[in-house]
Amino acid sequence: MKKLRVGVIYGGRSGEHEVSLASAAAVFQNLDPERYLPVAILIEKDGRWALPARPPSIAVAADVINAGKKELGEPSREAHFVAHPGGDTLLTVDRRDDGAFVSGLALDVVFPVLHGPYGEDGTVQGLLELANVPYVGAGVLASPVGMDKAAMKMIFAANNLPICDYHAFLTRDWRKGERGIMNAIAAKLGFPVFVKPANLGSSVGISKARHAAELRVAVELAAQFDRKIVVEAAVPNAREIECSVIGNDEPEASVPGEVIPSREFYDYEAKYLDQGSQIIIPADLSRAQVKDVQRLALAAFTAIDGAGMARVDFLLAGDSGILYVNEVNTIPGFTTIGMYSKMWAASGLAFPELLDRLIGLAIERHAEKQQRRTSM
Repeated sequence: MKKLRVGVIYGGRSGEHEVSLASAAAVFQNLDPERYLPVAILIEKDGRWALPARPPSIAVAADVINAGKKELGEPSREAHFVAHPGGDTLLTVDRRDDGAFVSGLALDVVFPVLHGPYGEDGTVQGLLELANVPYVGAGVLASPVGMDKAAMKMIFAANNLPICDYHAFLTRDWRKGERGIMNAIAAKLGFPVFVKPANLGSSVGISKARHAAELRVAVELAAQFDRKIVVEAAVPNAREIECSVIGNDEPEASVPGEVIPSREFYDYEAKYLDQGSQIIIPADLSRAQVKDVQRLALAAFTAIDGAGMARVDFLLAGDSGILYVNEVNTIPGFTTIGMYSKMWAASGLAFPELLDRLIGLAIERHAEKQQRRTSM
């Protein structure tokens, strides 16, 4: 059987660059060498693409971050993705003293392992669509919706999915009318609240505000990362429940898991640095609660027109038992603490087989697209 050449894109221009390096390392370690020829494609923090001398090898995000936020090994060749269907997917440039040498490289399928803006938000997916190459994960609609928490919540509400109360606004409006926005949040949501950049993941830029003074500081922090801010009402005594989804038009849900943060909430440090958070799979839920989590996970995935994979995060209110859909992550983390692969492993699908399924779904969806008419 011919081995498939899989281009694994990782890194990126977002604040989640280091998490992406760790996720990619786990993917490289679990791709079956009997079936695949993996190609490491690194997007540097300044946006340049390159073929590194070797793929990333550290799957522990904390180790990547603590190692100076950069894995060892400098890129050896420039890489330029070609938005031109057919032929070579990548053009590589090897610059030497006697000139630049250009060569082509064809990929059978692309596996984006990018977290945050300029990778998980539909930008890279649009490039892959123009190149007409199969790729793993959500497309050009679900990707930006899954990235933008405000747009995501509007779609959830339109599909009658349970979400906590929230207030979204632009940083421009905050600069013009800070007092009015603060009064609106206090009246609509009360305190405490969680303040988040709309378009970022890995809990980057997220703060909990217990009163107006903390709210002001939290908004200023979130505004450093995005032009749009989302403020959410805190769910009382919330439990953080997660569920993995795989599939295209007929998705399946894994057994749910639970994260018990080492800190007050599951922020960036609790996720990646102090390593004190606990992961419980399967989550300690009743049979009825498990069914609700899985049903809502599939409904959220379908609502945003998801494809391939997603992790759906929930908040379970400790006082009322109400289950709220919090968000959908269209490219979930594959690091050593990443819940997506762990929940599938607990459901009977090991990491290498999970990657097989995801690549197969990408090829299947691409083949279906080729059957569509593009002219009258």
